This record gives sequence, structure tokens and C-alpha cells, in this order.
Amino acid sequence: MTHPRPLDGLRVLDLSRAVAGPFAGRILADLGADVVKAELPGTDVAQSYGKVIRGRSGLYSHVNAGKRSILLDLHEPADVDRLLDLAAACDVLVENFRPGVLDRFGAGWPVLSAANPRLVMLSISGFGQDGEDAGRAAYAPVIHAEAGLIGRQADLTGDPPADIAFALADTVAGLHGTIAILAALRLRDRT
Repeated sequence: MTHPRPLDGLRVLDLSRAVAGPFAGRILADLGADVVKAELPGTDVAQSYGKVIRGRSGLYSHVNAGKRSILLDLHEPADVDRLLDLAAACDVLVENFRPGVLDRFGAGWPVLSAANPRLVMLSISGFGQDGEDAGRAAYAPVIHAEAGLIGRQADLTGDPPADIAFALADTVAGLHGTIAILAALRLRDRT
């Protein structure tokens, strides 16, 4: 007998790559959501980390466990249409492109929310959705350096500055993103 999980019946489309977004999607899958990972050809740096088994790196496999997978090339108009059809059938969409990237593909928030007014969207970016640094790409080491974590670690240990071996900024962003999704779903269901 299977036991119900908290997010059974929730449908999620995960367009994210690297760690922060996929980690949020992984948590949702672990809680019972049906998560579909949209693989965007050649864009996921997580494929570069860890031992490769059955064509997937260890890090990629970890943050995408429990998800189904499809291939979408957003440079192809038919795949953008497919994305919009998928979003229309989902409760949640997770993405972590730099701000404006989905808009350039014709699949930004105005288009997605028109296709599905009940859609909740998590957009993770390193430097916010607007402002002078919004367009900067960011991975965990960039945020660790900007936040002073690398310098503080060097001061504490006396070693030369070096990044930590754990993607702290990405996992914290993924956790906070998951909390935001759950809060938005609760609000959506009440209003």
C-alpha cells in the first residue's frame, strides 16, 4: 500500500539547470509532486561535476532525482509551443535563467500566466530580477565571493582565499525558493 505524500497531485515543470533550481524541484519531487525536468540541450553545467554513470554526472543525478525528463530546445518555435502547453497543465514552473531570457524565447511570465492563470512560477537569479546587476550570471562561487564568505573563511583559517566545497548559496536559494512556492500555492488556493 502506498502512503500519500504531501504534494501528491501537484504538477511541476522544471526548466532550471545547475543546482539552485533543480534542488528546489528535487525537494518538490521528494514531497510527492510530479516533476518534469525539461532538458535544454547543452546548458546544464551540473553535468560537469561528479562521476558519470549511464550518461549522467553525480551532481546532475542528485539534484534531478525523482523527476521525469523531456528534451526542449527553446531555439525551436515548436518546442516553445510545447513548453507553453506543458505550463498550461502545471501548477508550478521553476526556472533560473538570467532575467529576460524566457521573454526572448517568447515564454516569459506574461505569456506563461496567460496560458495558465493559476500557475506559480519560481524564478531564481543571482542578483535579482531587476536593477543594474540583474543580467549578471551567477553560480554559487560568485555569490560566496560577493557575500564575503570566501574572504571570511580565509581570515578564519589563515589559508589563501578559496571557495568552499559545498554550493551553499545554491542550496539555500533552492530551499528558500521551495518555501516561496509552497507559500504561493497556499495563497493561490485561498484567493
